[in-house]
Amino acid sequence: MTSGPLRLGFPVKVLGNPALKSNDARRAQSNPHLRVSLGYLAEIFDYLAKHEIGMYRMSSDLAPYATHPDMPQFHSMVNDCAADLAALGLRAREQGLRLSFHPSQFIVLNSPDPELVRKSVWDLTSQAEMLDLMELGPEAVLVVHVGGVYDDRIAARQRWIETWPTLPEPVRRRLVLENDDLRFSCADVLHIHEATGVRLIFDHQHFWCLNQEGLDLRETLERMLRTWPGDTRPKIHFSSPRTELRQLSRKNRKTGKTEIVNIAPVWTGHADFVQPFEFIAFMRIAQGLEFDVMVEAKAKDLALIRLRPDLVRYAPDVAARFGLFDAQQDALDGEEASLLVAGGE
Repeated sequence: MTSGPLRLGFPVKVLGNPALKSNDARRAQSNPHLRVSLGYLAEIFDYLAKHEIGMYRMSSDLAPYATHPDMPQFHSMVNDCAADLAALGLRAREQGLRLSFHPSQFIVLNSPDPELVRKSVWDLTSQAEMLDLMELGPEAVLVVHVGGVYDDRIAARQRWIETWPTLPEPVRRRLVLENDDLRFSCADVLHIHEATGVRLIFDHQHFWCLNQEGLDLRETLERMLRTWPGDTRPKIHFSSPRTELRQLSRKNRKTGKTEIVNIAPVWTGHADFVQPFEFIAFMRIAQGLEFDVMVEAKAKDLALIRLRPDLVRYAPDVAARFGLFDAQQDALDGEEASLLVAGGE
C-alpha cells in the first residue's frame, strides 16, 4: 500500500489558470501532435506542484488522432514520443504525482458490434502504451464504464466479461471498472470483478443514483477497495449533485412564443463544488480505509482548492487524513481567495 497522506485530484481542464491547455486540440489539417500535448502537460505539472495537488487525470485526447482509422499519418506518434513520455513520467514520479486516463464514452467493450469493440480496444491500447512508456506504476489506470444495456442488461454485462480475456495484456493490467449512475450499479461491477478480476472504482454519487439492490455504503466501498492489490492504493470518485434551479428559454408549442421555463435539478448532474458536509460524512463512514479521491466537480481544480480549507475548518480529523492541518489554515484560505476571488493566476 502506498504510504503517506491520501491524495485529492481533479480531471483534465485547469480552471485556476485558463491559459493552460490539457492537449493539442488543433484539427487534423494543422498536424496536431502528442509532443505538443506533452509540453502542455509539463506546464500543468508546474501548476499541480505549486498548489500541492498530487493526483491528476490526463486528457483522453492527449495523442490526437493516434487511433483514427482514416489517418495513418498519426498512428506512430506514441512510439515517436517514447523519450518524451519517459522524461515526463520520470518527472511525475519525482513529483509524487498519480496520473490516469478516463477514456471517452465512445469506448465501449460490451457492444454487440465487434467493430466498435475493436476500435475501443485500439484506443485503450494506445493509452496503456503511453502509461507504460511513462514507466508509471500500477496506480496509473484507465477508468471505463461497463457500456450500454442494449435492451438486456444481464447479456450486456456478460459480453463485457467475455471481452476481458481478449484484451491485450497492457490493457488488462491498467484497466479499472467504475459503477455508473444509470445502467450498471456497484452490484453489477462486483459481479464482473468476480468473473474477471478487474479492479473497481467506487463512485459515491453514482452509488446513490443507482443502487436498486439496496447495498450498504460502507460494505460496498470495502468490497470494491479489496479488488485492488495490497501494494496499490485504490482511488474513488466523489462529486456532489447539482441542486440549483435552472431557467431555460424554450418555444411554446401551442403559441410559438419563446418563454422562460423553470427546470428542476437532475440528481445525476455534478455540482460546481463539493458540498463539504456530505464529503465529511462520507469520509467518516470510510474511517480506517485508504484511498485517493478524484474530485469530479464541474469547477475542477477550483473545487479541490476550495475543499481543503473547508476540511480544516469543519473536520480536522478528515483534513489530517489528507495531510491538512490547522496550522495551514491561513495559507489554504489565501490560496482559495487568490483563485476564486481574483479569478485565477
